Amino acid sequence: MSQVLIRGIEEDVLARLRKRAEGNNRSLEGELREILRASSLQVDAATARELMQEMRARLAGTSQTDSAALIREDRDR
Repeated sequence: MSQVLIRGIEEDVLARLRKRAEGNNRSLEGELREILRASSLQVDAATARELMQEMRARLAGTSQTDSAALIREDRDR
């Protein structure tokens, strides 16, 4: 497994990270590892826009039902 060294972290940031780690029953290292893992799964803004444009293209010309009407219909049943 690789290692990373991050210098110059502000004390208030580090304090919040320690508190977050404690709240999640993890060590600071474990919390940072989880934050980095979750962050690596997110897409950047340009990729998100491309995916959105692809979805719009696939849905073009299809009729969309108002979700409020569907929820009301389900509740009335």
